[in-house]
Amino acid sequence: QVQLVESGGGSVQAGGSLRLVCAASGYTYSRYCMGWFRQASRKERERVATIDSNGSTTYADSVKGRFTISKDNAENTLCLQMNSLKPEDTAMYYCAADRTGTCRFGYTYWGQGTQVTVSS
Repeated sequence: QVQLVESGGGSVQAGGSLRLVCAASGYTYSRYCMGWFRQASRKERERVATIDSNGSTTYADSVKGRFTISKDNAENTLCLQMNSLKPEDTAMYYCAADRTGTCRFGYTYWGQGTQVTVSS
């Protein structure tokens, strides 16, 4: 059974930083596309960043230049370094895995989420 567990969320002031970590188990991590998503209260879930098996990344326009996605295949972990945080970054953040490797619509596995709250 594939499991994804996020950690690192918390409350910070605007301009601060947080590093989210997703620990994965139960699958061949290196062949998957991994992604970070977030969902604010009463809003739809949105893609924050993705990284495929080759290390190619994508970012939402709203986080470009501030967030960095990375992975450690040996440790089966996915990270999201978030700098210069803004109040609009406040959301529940989720780690997800796309078994197809296309980084599009095949996100089958999801973590339980970790809350990020940014105050002004």
